[in-house]
This record gives sequence, structure tokens and C-alpha cells, in this order.
Amino acid sequence: MTAAAGRATRALPALFALLTAVHLGALLADATTVVHLTKPALMPALAAWALVRGGPWPLPAALVCGCGGDVLLQIGGETAFLAGMGCFAAGHLCYLALFTRTGWGVLLTRDGWPRTAPWVAAGYGAAWLGTVALLWPGLEADLRLPVAGYSLLLTVMALAALGAGPRTGLGGALFMLSDTLIAAGLADWPRPPVPQFWIMATYIAAQWLLMAGATREAAPRPGPEPALVRT
Repeated sequence: MTAAAGRATRALPALFALLTAVHLGALLADATTVVHLTKPALMPALAAWALVRGGPWPLPAALVCGCGGDVLLQIGGETAFLAGMGCFAAGHLCYLALFTRTGWGVLLTRDGWPRTAPWVAAGYGAAWLGTVALLWPGLEADLRLPVAGYSLLLTVMALAALGAGPRTGLGGALFMLSDTLIAAGLADWPRPPVPQFWIMATYIAAQWLLMAGATREAAPRPGPEPALVRT
């Protein structure tokens, strides 16, 4: 590792942690300007960190898609919301490509058996179906199908992430929780105080866990010691 790469390896985690702390603190303090300035910088900093850690291309691509979604949701309005949801959907497809490419969170093994326990997959499916059924009456008519389709893709990604390991599995589950809090706002459900804080806290943790778990699994593992050849 070069000296520059070493400095980046140390600086990027600190930058991401600082941006996270400032952003979440600004949400609690209702400092709107600081929130708007820091939110678009979060995922690019995490994507740069992923690249330094040797993450394959779908990983930073997923995080850049997340940045696009963050910016569009910050704009507000139904058109921007749908476009932002499309960016996040593209990010989930990148995560699925990553898991499939590396052979981690593939839903079925080569023998055709589920990689995760069938009851776990059923639980994720039930969570998706139950959430959509409960949200459906409270959603605007033109948002119902997009939200249902997006949440299905998110659920599949989260289930695939579970097959990749505990960190990515927890990241996928937190992503589902974060987006459920957003959908609850659309349907006028009760939410915790300062809901945007909890939405962003779970979302940032989810993206970090997906990145950390993916780059850890992608890191080359030491192979067996080479055999000594006697001459």
C-alpha cells in the first residue's frame, strides 16, 4: 500500500464519521441548511471508502445511486420522490449484482436448495406482504404500485444480503426499517419523534454495514502455504 493510499484509508472513515455526526446532530437541532449540505456528501464519502477497501464496482455504484436518491428526496414533491425511489431501486439492483457475482447472497444453492432457511425467507416475504397491505389504504393511488414494487425489490435485496453474512444481513434489515419509516410518513402512520433522524440513522447504518460486510468478504484470504519442492 502506498503512503497516499494509507492516508486515504485513515482519512475516509474519519470523514464519513464526521459527516454522519454533523448530519444527525443537525437533524436533532433542526438546522436545515446543515442537513441539506451534509446529506449529499454522505454516500460519496462511503463510496470512496469502499473503493479504498477494494470493493468491487457494484458496491460504490450502489452507494452513488443512494446519493442520487438522497438528493432527490431532499428536493421534495411526488415527481422527485418517484425519481429518488428509482435511484434507490437501481442501488438495490447493484447490490444484487454484487451478491450474485461473488456467489454470496444467491437465494438458491447450486443444488436448488435455499441458501437461507425457508422459514427466514418466508418471514421476509410475510414482512413485505404485511407492510404493503397495511400501508396500501393510506397511500396515494398513484404511489401504491411503485411503493409495492420497490419494497419487494428491497426485500429481495435484504434477503440476499442475509446470505452474504451477518453484517450485510443486518444492513439489509436496517434498510427495510428505514424505508418503512418513510412509507409510514406517506400513509400518515404514527412515527417516533424527529422521524427524519431515525430514518437517516438507520439508513446510514444500513449502508455502512452493507459496505463493511461486502468489502470484508471480498478481501482476498490467505491461501495454503506453497509446498516445498526438494531437488
